[in-house]
Amino acid sequence: MRYAARVDANQDQIVVALRAAGANVWIISLPVDLLVGYKSQTFLVEIKRTAKSRFTPLQRDFFESWGGGTLARIDSPDAALRMIGVLK
Repeated sequence: MRYAARVDANQDQIVVALRAAGANVWIISLPVDLLVGYKSQTFLVEIKRTAKSRFTPLQRDFFESWGGGTLARIDSPDAALRMIGVLK
C-alpha cells in the first residue's frame, strides 16, 4: 500500500546542509526520503520532523528488513552532518 508522500518541513535544510558539506543527495521519496553519497559511502535516509515522529508501516517494514548499507533516521541538519562524519 502506498501512502501519500508528505515532505517534512526540515527536508530542504537537511539537503542544503548535506550538499554544502560535499555530499551528493538524491530525493527519492520511497522507500526512504534520500539517497546520499559521501566519500565512497552510501546512506539511505529517512527524515522525520522530530525524534519522536513515527514510521509509516512501509517505512517500519523497510527498516526491519533492510540488509544493505547504512540506513539512517535523522531529524535535523546537524544529525545529517553527524551521519556523514562532518560533525562529531
